[in-house]
Amino acid sequence: MPNSLRYRPWQGRAWRSTFPSASRKDIRDFLSLFGAAFAFRDSEKLHLRPDDEVLGIYREVNPTRGLPDAKEIEALAKSLRDKYGLMLDEIWHDGLTLGSLFQGVQQARGKQAVV
Repeated sequence: MPNSLRYRPWQGRAWRSTFPSASRKDIRDFLSLFGAAFAFRDSEKLHLRPDDEVLGIYREVNPTRGLPDAKEIEALAKSLRDKYGLMLDEIWHDGLTLGSLFQGVQQARGKQAVV
């Protein structure tokens, strides 16, 4: 995990206030899935905020060095499809945040994601 994210305080409260109807387990499961795609340690997942942009995190993990490698995004897309039936390419845009992605996961699971 990049230092800019690693040394933040835990963001569990931000997730709970943004998604008050979501269970802690649902939030943690989602963050674990996201973190695994980016090879973050599970203990680092709560440093991520709902307003963090997926592409911004990708760029911090992969600073420009030649041709871009989208292996993290591909791993994330596969995990979202396998676990939640969510097709990342159907909701993807450059400003996609973790919160928006989590909302899509909740909707794919048939749960109300109140923002």
